[in-house]
Amino acid sequence: MLRVLTLLVAVLTASTSLLFAADWPLPVTSPAAAGFSPERLAKLHQTLDQAVDAGRYSGCVVLLARDGKLVDQHAHGWQNVGTKTPLTPASIVRIHSMTKIITSVAILTLMEDGRLNLFDQVEKYLPALKNRQVFTGGTAKHPVLVDAVRPITINDLLTHTAGYYYDETWSAGSPVLIELFQQAHVWDAHNLTDFVQRVAQLPLSDQPGTRFRYGISMDLLGAIIEKVSGQRLDQYYQERILEPLGMKDTGFWIPPEAKARRSLTYTRSPGGLVVVPDEARRDVGPDHGILSGGGGLLSTAQDYVRFAQMLLNGGQLDGTRILSRKSVELMRQNHIGQLADPHPFGRVDQGYGFGVRVVTDLGRSQTLGSPGMFGWDGAASTLVWMDPQERLVSLLILQHFPFDQDAIHATFTNGVYSALEN
Repeated sequence: MLRVLTLLVAVLTASTSLLFAADWPLPVTSPAAAGFSPERLAKLHQTLDQAVDAGRYSGCVVLLARDGKLVDQHAHGWQNVGTKTPLTPASIVRIHSMTKIITSVAILTLMEDGRLNLFDQVEKYLPALKNRQVFTGGTAKHPVLVDAVRPITINDLLTHTAGYYYDETWSAGSPVLIELFQQAHVWDAHNLTDFVQRVAQLPLSDQPGTRFRYGISMDLLGAIIEKVSGQRLDQYYQERILEPLGMKDTGFWIPPEAKARRSLTYTRSPGGLVVVPDEARRDVGPDHGILSGGGGLLSTAQDYVRFAQMLLNGGQLDGTRILSRKSVELMRQNHIGQLADPHPFGRVDQGYGFGVRVVTDLGRSQTLGSPGMFGWDGAASTLVWMDPQERLVSLLILQHFPFDQDAIHATFTNGVYSALEN
């Protein structure tokens, strides 16, 4: 009995490679049967596990699915370093900007319902955003503004070409725009209606449709979803996406009974890993806070792999259709190829669709992969790829700042694709 208990403790501590129920989150197969080298996958596990053991990350979860079957489900490390609580595929994590893909899907469901069109003007649904002006210089006290040459469209928001930004230098580009953003106290909004009113005080950074600039566009899409559907954003997500897909642990807050599975986020310090406090703007509940369509969701690796598999399947999973095949096809096309700078974040191998990056030129890629693979990531170093050519979903869960430290995403992606044998 003692030997059995010892083995059980070993399984449930720092290093865990568990396949839970045989059909959850997806049907299970072996790596070899799915065309992977078990030895090369073991090498990927070893590389990631060593980084965790060296104190560079608190923990990691890897989920791989091919042809709709779970090939690899590996976890190592801790969801709470202090209490030595193991990180598992069922740990609840912040997915940050991987929320954006879910928001894009929600908008497309409304399009399919005939309740909006992608080139509808945003002001049709959010009148406060009428008559936009564009920042061209000056100071926060005396900004120089010109009229936008045309209204913003839903398509502009989906592709981050509306001219909106975050209150960070890498996004806004100008300290004046950051100051104006902060003066409007945008993240102090009580709800999405209040959020839009505060955003209405901001100028655009660029003329609509002229430049990819990552920012609050998806949060504005969340406000449009509320306006068109007549439901709160969390309710619409739940009804149209989360519940149909069985994503039982995905939402804007964690219910009391699930809080023990909440993973903390960490960063490195000279003395070791330290906890990064949750951002104040993520403090939401049933009656307070911004339901951020740009980065507000918590989820699990097991939940998110089902969402990703649905998209790879062309909009359906287990007989439940969320989107049409043609909507998913449109979503993963490159929609910014006409811009003067057509590459998100300078990645010359990539374009951008609706909420997802798309590999458009594998010959210029910095990692292994396939033409047409699509996905996105989150600020705490989460990453998802969906690859139609290889019929593959690859998901990496970390809870670590700064984003993608030590190029861990490239290490992961190269490890996954180098393990493919047929």
